Amino acid sequence: MPKKGDSKSHWVIQAFCLTFVLSLLMSYITTNGISNLNIIPAILILIVVIFIGIITDIIGVAVTVADEAEFHAKASKKLKGSKTSIKLIRNASIVANICADVIGDVCGVLSGAISAMITAKLMRRLWFAREHTTYNKCISSLNDCRRKSNRKKYSE
Repeated sequence: MPKKGDSKSHWVIQAFCLTFVLSLLMSYITTNGISNLNIIPAILILIVVIFIGIITDIIGVAVTVADEAEFHAKASKKLKGSKTSIKLIRNASIVANICADVIGDVCGVLSGAISAMITAKLMRRLWFAREHTTYNKCISSLNDCRRKSNRKKYSE
């Protein structure tokens, strides 16, 4: 007969593996996809990732707070989704862990990475769009001075 501690440690290992695989997969897909996109589609993908995180957090909290008796009444009336709701409520700890912790955390990390990529793209576009900024004038004058000094060294 398995001990209670064994099933909990087994679930921790499964949750870790699930989180790791999901984060690798979603990170690879989004970063490679976002790096080739324009800013507007990238922002739309960021919004979708944020909403997925919000929805899964809502599901995780709702399952932990829900009362099973109310859904038994709905199941007796044969309302659609009531049996699924009862299954989710009976496994509330696992559902909340997957929805709120695993998927919610992965979406949080992805939204941060996507935001950083969008910010980098915006900065690159804005920075290179400014050709006559004070910084660029200073750098170009320094480069001109270096070229002149190098010409003097090698021409003598």
